Amino acid sequence: MLRASLGLGVLVAAGWAAVALAAIAEPLERRQPDPARLAALGERLFFETALSMNGTQSCATCHDPARAFTDPREGRAGLAVSVGDDGESHGDRNTPTLAYASFSPEFHQTASGDWKGGQFWDGRAANLREQAGQPMLNPVEMAMPDKQTVAARLSADPGYPAEFEALWGPGTLDDPARAFEAVAEALAAYQQTEEFAPFDSRYDRWLRGEETFTAQEEFGHTVFITWNCRLCHMNRKQGVAENETFTNFEYHNIGVPVNPAARDASGLGPDHVDLGLSAHPGIDDPAQDGRFKVPTLRNVAVTGPYMHNGAFQDLRTAIVFYNKYTSRRKHAGINPETGEDWGPPEVDANLSLTELESGLMVDDARVDALVAFLETLTDRRYEPLLAEQKAARATAQED
Repeated sequence: MLRASLGLGVLVAAGWAAVALAAIAEPLERRQPDPARLAALGERLFFETALSMNGTQSCATCHDPARAFTDPREGRAGLAVSVGDDGESHGDRNTPTLAYASFSPEFHQTASGDWKGGQFWDGRAANLREQAGQPMLNPVEMAMPDKQTVAARLSADPGYPAEFEALWGPGTLDDPARAFEAVAEALAAYQQTEEFAPFDSRYDRWLRGEETFTAQEEFGHTVFITWNCRLCHMNRKQGVAENETFTNFEYHNIGVPVNPAARDASGLGPDHVDLGLSAHPGIDDPAQDGRFKVPTLRNVAVTGPYMHNGAFQDLRTAIVFYNKYTSRRKHAGINPETGEDWGPPEVDANLSLTELESGLMVDDARVDALVAFLETLTDRRYEPLLAEQKAARATAQED
């Protein structure tokens, strides 16, 4: 019954994703572009609204560098899901950050049979190049009808033809498939620059001995390591590593409930079920139902709302959600944002109970310490944003 409820929306999504993957799967046969010049073009394209059908959106619209490469715009579901180029369409999943995305390995199946890596919540893009191309052709995102339209838009700009020719040779923009691939390659190159992964948070500075943690932050780090956080949110299982991404790039079902506001905004209807990884083109495996990619915790304090569907507004809520699996106390079953039961998992199969039931319930002091530690994962450029958010929360609590 679960798979029968997949619904037209996700079938359509899987269809365009498969087309997009096929369209950009083959690399260009051409000279190797200069890396610095390629990334510079990618930066320009990242802010290029001509890559959307109505000219209203660029990559930066949904991945705003000022908000840790997430979407700061309010839609019908608040910040939970993004608004499309037409100003009406909404997605059904929260826009993930592009920060540190370059560290995700190619989408692959491990020796144990588990899936790992890739881009997007369901890994449907194997790498950054595929990820960069898909939103342009997504009908509820940038909504470009085909590669030919992308090439035509760029050809109409007096600055692009010469730049593409300098990087890839004559006629690049005259060949829609070649032009589309070049755009995706340039965008991927830009996303691999230090701007997206500076590793300069207070945590990184603490590792280098440049700063000290408060007692609460130190305690939070200890709780993070000794509780079940590390099982999914550390790439290195033991010890403290430099350039830790705070994700193991695996796919898990942690039992997140439906976000009614996001589902209503997307228009997919109450019968739609987001199957996550098993909706990935090429994967038809009930054992993957409900699994989503483990996100990075880098900049997590400034990139809410949380979970793949933006179900939780506050970072503290996202943390105490896990107590429902480790405690029988009545309050552990209550969502503090609604005062009601957390609600059933959207997909109740394949729950990662080994990880979810590991450890004990965390009390308020430990939750507060975890929040304090996670705040130290904020990149230096977003520390003023973090300070603003903390001040706003303090004012709201006083009121």
